[in-house]
Amino acid sequence: MTTYTSVPYDFRDKPAGYAQLAQALSGLLAGELDLIANAANTAALVYDALDEVNWVGFYFMQGGELVVGPFQGKPACVRIPLGKGVCGGAASRRETLLVRDVNEFPGHIACDAASRSEVVIPLIRNDGTLLGVLDLDSPRPARFDEQDRKGLETLARIFLASLD
Repeated sequence: MTTYTSVPYDFRDKPAGYAQLAQALSGLLAGELDLIANAANTAALVYDALDEVNWVGFYFMQGGELVVGPFQGKPACVRIPLGKGVCGGAASRRETLLVRDVNEFPGHIACDAASRSEVVIPLIRNDGTLLGVLDLDSPRPARFDEQDRKGLETLARIFLASLD
């Protein structure tokens, strides 16, 4: 059984902060293969570590649409069609979407009216299968930048690797 102790992550230097977080996530998920357990712990770790986020969680592909999985934050939209909103767009394009102001994103789905910026990372397995997305929202416009995108993509790869 892996134990985890919350530590303050220093994101004044974002690459170093994400490196610390990646190391913690690798240790937290080590030896566990369960999708739900690892998604729950990933969401909790990231939510606890990052400032100015109001939602961190997963949507998984089921029956051709995204269905909410483990998350931290207010209750969420349960189902999102591919191509709809930021989550559906990232999933259908199979690329990370970084949205500085969700009010300017055509078709944005507002699960929490307080959310102003969002980053969504598609979760693509080694065989090319789309597992779902990792979604983060913030109440601050332009909360996420390219350093966040890179760091979060690394965390998504660690999560995916934990399932194999």
